[in-house]
Amino acid sequence: MSVYVRQHVISINYRVGESWTILSPIEQIIKSKIEENGIPLKKWNISIQYGVKTGLNDAFIITDEVRKKLIQEDPNSAQIIRPILRGRDIYKDQIRFSNLYVITAYKGIHEIIESKYPAVYSHLKGFETQLRQRGQVEGKPGKSGSMQHHWTELDNNISLEKLDDFNSPKILFSEMVKEPQFYLDKDSYIANDTVTFITGSNIDNLVKMLNSKTIFTIYKNFYAGGGLGQKGVRVKKTFLETLPLPLNLAIKSDDVFEIETEIQNELNFTDYEKAWINNQVN
Repeated sequence: MSVYVRQHVISINYRVGESWTILSPIEQIIKSKIEENGIPLKKWNISIQYGVKTGLNDAFIITDEVRKKLIQEDPNSAQIIRPILRGRDIYKDQIRFSNLYVITAYKGIHEIIESKYPAVYSHLKGFETQLRQRGQVEGKPGKSGSMQHHWTELDNNISLEKLDDFNSPKILFSEMVKEPQFYLDKDSYIANDTVTFITGSNIDNLVKMLNSKTIFTIYKNFYAGGGLGQKGVRVKKTFLETLPLPLNLAIKSDDVFEIETEIQNELNFTDYEKAWINNQVN
């Protein structure tokens, strides 16, 4: 056994605070190169946020039929009803909109909702008992004093400013995936809490990198905190923020194969290292 160990020993260098992982020599080189040529996403001029948590989907997430009914009863309803995407609706460079909408009942709307949006208020009134039972609701039965939000409002104190973030171009993705599934949304969709989204600078390039098999393989092997089953990957905010990517890379092509080549060349991969990456993703 001792001879076998001496023959197969691998020297590994670790930085203070870095996760302890056993890597082969080629894996160490690839990880070292992306860290030499990249900057962790948490240092980019971007914001990574979670989508909207309603607290009661049955009340706040509605079908197109209900949306049309509420707008017919009161045209003002359209002002606070917006299309919503869930994690299951998001794919690589595309979405499959399920004709679902969300009532964007932001923090403070309770002061005007009954007078300004009577149809929406009437709809929510039908769920009042369940809405009042949420843990963060003001005046919840059995609780003394004011808590966080009114029963007519979304969970987590969603502000108008938070809703404005959804108006910006943003990268949408779900947390549990088997392959890269990032979508650049420029149509101001709202996303629910099964979706994480990225806003900020250089996201047109960023989405190409995140959707590349090269970067996804690097993330999965070195930064994802372990897999889910045989093929699953958890794209968690705290993990993704540690992923170093080349900030100044301007990807010129939209062709998937050329994008892989541009990224691998930017990271100074040798032919041997490119072959290792390509074998991992095929």
